[in-house]
Amino acid sequence: MNIQERLPLSYYLNVIISDDKMTAKLQFLHDDTDFVCTVGDLEQFLKQNGVKYGFHLDMLSNIVKESKKFVFNQVTVASGVAPIDGDNGEIRFLFDLDKEKKPLELGDGKVDYKEVVHLNNVRKGQLIAERILAKEGTDGRAVTGEAVSGKKGKEARFKIGKNVVCDPDQMRLYATIDGLITRTDKDKINVFPVYEINGDVDYNTGNIDFVGNVVIHGNVLTGFRVKAVGDIRVIGGVEGAELYAEGSIEITAGILGHNKGLVKAKKNVKSSFIQEGNVEAGEDIIVTQSIMHSTIRAGRNVLCHGSKGLIVGGTIQAGEQVKARVLGNTTSMATVIEVGVLPELRNELNELRVKLRELADNSDKTDKALTLLDQLALAGQLAPDKMALRSRLTTTKKQTITEMSEMRERILEIEKSLEDTTNSKIEVINVIYSGCKIVIGRYTRFIKDPTQRVTFRMIEGEIAMISGV
Repeated sequence: MNIQERLPLSYYLNVIISDDKMTAKLQFLHDDTDFVCTVGDLEQFLKQNGVKYGFHLDMLSNIVKESKKFVFNQVTVASGVAPIDGDNGEIRFLFDLDKEKKPLELGDGKVDYKEVVHLNNVRKGQLIAERILAKEGTDGRAVTGEAVSGKKGKEARFKIGKNVVCDPDQMRLYATIDGLITRTDKDKINVFPVYEINGDVDYNTGNIDFVGNVVIHGNVLTGFRVKAVGDIRVIGGVEGAELYAEGSIEITAGILGHNKGLVKAKKNVKSSFIQEGNVEAGEDIIVTQSIMHSTIRAGRNVLCHGSKGLIVGGTIQAGEQVKARVLGNTTSMATVIEVGVLPELRNELNELRVKLRELADNSDKTDKALTLLDQLALAGQLAPDKMALRSRLTTTKKQTITEMSEMRERILEIEKSLEDTTNSKIEVINVIYSGCKIVIGRYTRFIKDPTQRVTFRMIEGEIAMISGV
């Protein structure tokens, strides 16, 4: 068959375009040894049948050269470019809300099993999360030449819970209070002012450090630590643990400290009992039952006058007053009650006096060494190394004299504050036993005989014992 008699390509071929218009295929309809065409012919045929983009010229060339291989087969001869959908928007948190519990790894390769929980504490006004906008898609192109739009990503939205707020552009999420970031049902983001533990503070929970209030529905075990910027409430007991609160601390079942740990609040501490505990409060310490063999320091008052109201052993310090039903016991247990000065000042005074004695002893040793070195110098027997030692000791002596002078001034300042005992008193509702030591300001009185219903105050420069409460 010559070219003039050649049948049209539509006799031999059929064009199949996919539903999504991303591919075009040629299908041979007849097997004919006289089939002859060029790549240009195939391109033109495809265009006539709606294919205008993405030709596979190498495949068209193969068809022209070896058409027999493609008879009765469908061959992809053009491909479009698929559109690319844009990335979805997202909420990017500044805190890891999905962090799993695991012990803290220390620098030496060990782990601290008490540090297993990292609370997502946040301050009022602090940024919690940012919204990342969705991106536009990238357009593709069909084999028919048409543009195929890429879809824009889906926008993310903040799921607003309690105590959080968005900026006007809805791009940032902020806390409106100090508290704990918590994700609740339907992924709502909240900031709660209270962190509740439904059980003991132990290796399961680890140490707690929270910017709000902490409520523990259990006990705080020995060796663990709870810190709160707000209040701490323990609906259970406290063993030899450390509790620190910027507010107040309340312990329902009492403190059994075993002379370990510390319970310290900037405001008040309230407990049913304290045994072998260390407790400090900026204001009042209130105990309903007893204080036994403990170290107690209150900026204002220590009140132990409930149904039992017993204080035995240890040291009780209060800025203003101590009130109890019973002080000491029938075995004359040594019990120290101090009022009339802030506990930290009294303790500072004791520390200063100890340090001053140490400096005085060191100064005496320095003086003796310098005397010996001066004698050697007068005799012309002072070696170069001894001369250097003499110089160092002279400098040390000057520094010690200055430090001792500053300490004496501070001691006098604190002692002067001890003189103001206007509001200071120790009130005993039932009985005080021998073995008790009463300290008001800078004055001391030892109790030698049991005495009932008595109040101790400073009157005319001495500790007076006033009968009747």
